[in-house]
Amino acid sequence: MKILKAIKNFFKSIIGFIDKHIIVPITKLVISITKFFERSSKKIENWLSKPKTLLFLSMIIAIVIFIVVDQKKLLFSESSAEVLQKIPVRVNYNEEAYVVEGIPETVDITLIGRKADLYFAKQSPSQEVSIDLTGLKPGTHKVNIKYNQALASIDYSVNPSSATVVIYQKISETKTLTYDILNQDKLDSKLVISNVNIGTNSAVIKGAEYQLAKVASVKVLIDVNNFVKQEQGQITLKDVPLKAYDENGNAVDVEIVPGKIDVTIDIESPSKELPIKVIPKGEVTFGYAISSINISETKVTVYGDKESLASLTYIPVEVNVQDLKASQQYKLEIEKPVGVKHMSVNNVTVDVSIDESSTGELKDVVVNHKNLADGYTVQGLTTSDTLVNIGMTGVKSVIEKITNDDVYVYVDLSGYGEGTHEVPIQVEGTDSKVQFYSKTATVKVYIKK
Repeated sequence: MKILKAIKNFFKSIIGFIDKHIIVPITKLVISITKFFERSSKKIENWLSKPKTLLFLSMIIAIVIFIVVDQKKLLFSESSAEVLQKIPVRVNYNEEAYVVEGIPETVDITLIGRKADLYFAKQSPSQEVSIDLTGLKPGTHKVNIKYNQALASIDYSVNPSSATVVIYQKISETKTLTYDILNQDKLDSKLVISNVNIGTNSAVIKGAEYQLAKVASVKVLIDVNNFVKQEQGQITLKDVPLKAYDENGNAVDVEIVPGKIDVTIDIESPSKELPIKVIPKGEVTFGYAISSINISETKVTVYGDKESLASLTYIPVEVNVQDLKASQQYKLEIEKPVGVKHMSVNNVTVDVSIDESSTGELKDVVVNHKNLADGYTVQGLTTSDTLVNIGMTGVKSVIEKITNDDVYVYVDLSGYGEGTHEVPIQVEGTDSKVQFYSKTATVKVYIKK
């Protein structure tokens, strides 16, 4: 039917061409001549009405039509070539039982024939390129690529004309599912994904044996960009894709069943208000000490995952006071601790004042211990190993207010086992304006089960 329609349209276009470019111009010419010779219009009409005159005009028109049709005939009878590019290749084989490699995705087809036939061939919907693997067993095979040509009068060539394919037996394996969250930086900084429920724990991967051997993980790819809204609560994502990866994180081309699953996600906004603690770094000019530290903001609300927030007791702000000779103001940016995504305060102004320094001492401060292995106990060998004196350097008005409760003296027992050990003392003070140090460098302890 489409070929008949094309032929009909072809002759219709020829008739339209003759009418537009021959009949109409001649008619207009006759009318113009008639108007020009209005006085003798009757004679012209009589002349045109004569049979010989009409026969003469008909002959002229017939000759013109013959020339036009003959030119069209020559045009469409000339041999020519057309190239059909990137025609997809269809493969016939048992997809449930086999995996096939080596099939080209597309081919180019060169058609050779008369222009009229090429025209009809290109209009035809049947331009299928196929490879038939029916009946072939696992192994390497060279197969022909066939083109279902529309017209027998057309010669064609396919590039490439053949393909070397490898057929593998398809096997399957069950893999545990994990998930990856993509574009996490696009999630509101005050929000965290607290839980992901992927509904199923496993998926089946199918492919050639060597392909399945490469698969180290199958992941559900959750893209934050697909969240309809970003707020606290629960959201459900439909048809989330699954992807297989090798141990280096490269994608592996295998069939995954199911290929997509639904995922439920819980979104929360954990927060915690913490004090801002200024920590001086370095030593001020000799003979001086920090008398006061004032900060523009004393507290900050931080947002992040619950585990990270639970471990935080303050937010540190470091100030470089090395060789400071006079009071100074600092404008500082607060660095986010690990696990913190958002802070209500990001910048602070710190005023550091200095004055002449003095020294002081705290007597009989208890020595504590940290990181003792489970199942062990520890004790100092003598009184001097359990109580030590702590020296202080700072402005007199500051150190006079310091008590034993303002310092924490300890030994770190990480890696120490049963027996007697000499361990260095470490000191932490609550007031950052004062420098604390132990007047005893080490203590002896006995560790036993």
